[in-house]
Amino acid sequence: MPPLFKDRLRTARERRNLSQAELATKAGLQPAAISHFETGNRAPSFENLKRLSDALNISVDYLLGRIDEEQHGQGLAAVPRARQLFRHAENLSDESFEFLETMAKALKEKEEAKKVDGNG
Repeated sequence: MPPLFKDRLRTARERRNLSQAELATKAGLQPAAISHFETGNRAPSFENLKRLSDALNISVDYLLGRIDEEQHGQGLAAVPRARQLFRHAENLSDESFEFLETMAKALKEKEEAKKVDGNG
């Protein structure tokens, strides 16, 4: 695991106000395992990495340092749906694709406005 993993794991756990024992319980792991991961003494198996990701509601890619944005919540659930949408978009004419892009931008702005207003 890159050095980034141990730091991101600890930071994500602390942001959620979880102790190592609480994270271990949520992930179905031993508390000592969390300590080993956070000190960099051991690297998690792929299965344990998925468990940590699920328990923290955060992407594996973020924990591994492949992306810098902490994706979680609906963002993670939307990824497979977005891929499906992109598959459909590949078959669109240039004109239709531009229309889809305009609509996507408008929807993003709407969602951002809801967050600012506290309704999202």
